[in-house]
Amino acid sequence: MSQTDVNVTSQAGMDSREIMATSVKARVRIASIDVMRGLVMVLMLVDHVREKLWLHHPLSDPMDVDTTSPEVFFTRMTAHICAPVFVFLTGLSMWLYSHPASGIPRSAAGFLFKRGLFLLLIEVTLVNFSWTGGYSTLWLQVIWAIGLSMIALSALIRLPYWSLAVIGSIIVFGHNLLTPISFAPGETGYMLWTILHDRGYLIADGALRIKISYPVLPWIGVILLGYVAGPIYSHARSSESRVKILYALGGGCLLLFLLLRGFNIYGETLPWEYGATTIQTVMSFVNFTKYPPSLLFLLLTMGVAFLLMAKFEFADNWLTRAFALYGSAPMFFYIFHLYVLLLGYRFMLAVVGPNQGTRFGVDDFWWVWVVSAVLSFALYLPTRKFARFKRATKMGWVKYF
Repeated sequence: MSQTDVNVTSQAGMDSREIMATSVKARVRIASIDVMRGLVMVLMLVDHVREKLWLHHPLSDPMDVDTTSPEVFFTRMTAHICAPVFVFLTGLSMWLYSHPASGIPRSAAGFLFKRGLFLLLIEVTLVNFSWTGGYSTLWLQVIWAIGLSMIALSALIRLPYWSLAVIGSIIVFGHNLLTPISFAPGETGYMLWTILHDRGYLIADGALRIKISYPVLPWIGVILLGYVAGPIYSHARSSESRVKILYALGGGCLLLFLLLRGFNIYGETLPWEYGATTIQTVMSFVNFTKYPPSLLFLLLTMGVAFLLMAKFEFADNWLTRAFALYGSAPMFFYIFHLYVLLLGYRFMLAVVGPNQGTRFGVDDFWWVWVVSAVLSFALYLPTRKFARFKRATKMGWVKYF
């Protein structure tokens, strides 16, 4: 994108030094976004390794404070930041797409709609197969939510900017008021409400079951606010100004979170309680509803994300460069790591055998972190190769990865 922008601005009469400055600013800005996206990809990888190697432990919910060990709980909790960051940055990236460095606006509606449909197709084909190696149940998860959110944004993007901010804010801050509303299977409105707000099966019986794991309404609010936040990364804004705004947003989200959570005022269906130990009390305090994401879930995760994005604005080291690489080809990394885990698990099951009942697994949880670290390094070269191919190829569909 930055190279195209440079070409356009060059034609408009900018001298070489101005072109170079614009190019450098664009790369730094985009790199900081990619670093954030890449970080959450790695956190997601750790959580998915947990699901493969620790599934033999009978946990109905890894966030259950009463039955989950702290290491499992907090490993799962760190992955909570992934979906909000993905969706928010999708909206923000669409603002950047609509407002390129050339200064000539372009509509993102068509791109959003087509990519949203592409993500829905990827979810029900490649992604679903990667989880179990079969199609007995279609699990409509985060890629489904992002795809539908993009389609929703494509329909709303031509509305006045202020109205997008209002709609996004109403959804994010008000959707917890909808919690008492529910529909039983078979009732009029059940399927629509399951897609929008209540996690459940669209089809519970038969050869192919379909379950909504990510109700989409709150994520539509998040992608709208991500688009509204796009001007923070405007070409006309300095890095120093951007960092101040990000710190203010992060601090504001966390302060509001502490106020609402501390007094159990609003924004979460699970009130926190004092536990038998300090660590259980902390676990209760940060235990939130994810399906759909509660207001407090979003305030905490996005508050932390804003602070990290501010830190990444000027960061440049081997670790941030690795994260930026992963973030530059997120869909490739996402799909590729799922198939690496699927094939790796089946290989270990065939070679070692089911050492944990009917499954293969590890005895100590720290192995989850070790395997995750090894896979993070192993995925670097394939991701780098694809990222270079993505930049060089003329095939338009590759850009969707």
